[in-house]
Amino acid sequence: MIIRNVHVENDEATSTVRIEHGVFVQISGDTAGLGADGSAPDSDSEGDGAFDCNGRAAKPQPQPGETVVDGQGGVLLPPFVDPHVHLDAALTAGDPEWNETGTLFDGIRIWSERKKSLTIADAKDRARRTIDMMVRHGIQHIRSHVDVTDPDLVALHALLELKAEVEPYADLQIVAFPQEGILSYPNGKELMRQAINEGADVVGGIPHFEFTRDYGVESLKFLIDLAVKNDRLVDVHCDEIDDPASRNLEVLATLALENGIGERVTASHTTAMGSYNDAYTYKLFRLLKMSGISFVSNPLVNMHLGGRFDTYPKRRGLTRVKELDADGINAAFGEDDIRDPWSPLGAGNMLDVVRMGVYAAQLMGYSQIMDSYKYVTYNGAKALHITDRYGIEVSKPANCIILNAPNFYEALNENAEVLCSIRAGKVIVSTQPHVTTVY
Repeated sequence: MIIRNVHVENDEATSTVRIEHGVFVQISGDTAGLGADGSAPDSDSEGDGAFDCNGRAAKPQPQPGETVVDGQGGVLLPPFVDPHVHLDAALTAGDPEWNETGTLFDGIRIWSERKKSLTIADAKDRARRTIDMMVRHGIQHIRSHVDVTDPDLVALHALLELKAEVEPYADLQIVAFPQEGILSYPNGKELMRQAINEGADVVGGIPHFEFTRDYGVESLKFLIDLAVKNDRLVDVHCDEIDDPASRNLEVLATLALENGIGERVTASHTTAMGSYNDAYTYKLFRLLKMSGISFVSNPLVNMHLGGRFDTYPKRRGLTRVKELDADGINAAFGEDDIRDPWSPLGAGNMLDVVRMGVYAAQLMGYSQIMDSYKYVTYNGAKALHITDRYGIEVSKPANCIILNAPNFYEALNENAEVLCSIRAGKVIVSTQPHVTTVY
């Protein structure tokens, strides 16, 4: 396959990308031509299977038998990564009731009632429909937190089945997530162990929701030990609250540092950091940088749930994304909730996430906007611990997307379509751009 006429990651010049056997083998300027030896091909050659993102014949044609994708001057990026979503709860908004208060705690209460009627077929169907939605918007890598505070682990079993079924078009990491706590839920520790034994990829936690501060610390020690013993990644819902006294993050970072597993650990949400005083935060950042852990902020849902107990001034409910990034600490964006008890909205579109993120975190300089795709690509891939097989580089798997805009600034402004999503050198999504006529 050849991808021609694309701007690779905001490059002003257009390039041609050659793919062989499912990996990138050449990335060069279009002036180099399309032939395998760098020479221009015969413009009269037909070539089998040549097409552009919208099914039109692509010119000039490559060698016979080689597929051409015409990027139409769009921007070529690595596929979007959603490092934080809850597929087991997706598409349940309003069932059994709407979360009218908009608080995290009412969301947990409503989900606790909804999961009593959960079945494998129900969870798989909603998760599959959500993944299909996400893939249409260019997502190929997903980390889903799955509630394991359920004696039957119904959602976990559903997502484990689905993981293999969607592999041709999406990588799915599954987090064993104790929504109602590890120590604060009956048999919580054993359910976590069982979830890991049955195939969950990542150990999760929610220390700020445990009954006491001591329980929170003990839960973190337990989950880190479980991850180390079973060679698993870690992703903790950490301090998702506006309480400046919620300081489980320092415990998580210390445990990651002491166990030498920082690059395998992610702290999600950390919204309490938006309420920490600057003196404490200055001291904390030294530890965070030493630990090497990653962060996932969820701008859409954090902005929705945060500050609910404030009158005015009202907090943003967001962690310190700009400051983390400036200090060289990896921070990514996730969508978190898609039409469930915690958020009534969601389309599986990472452009929505980035747009809210750059506004809320005040990352609105031109260069900041141009580079903001990294929060849902490279930074997310680092949090998922997949950087060895991710990115537009020669010899890496040929996974990429083409947005209908010459750069990410324009893509974000125009909410650009994903013209093509390519996985292992095969087109898995093709979109016809909309046409609007103004009279």
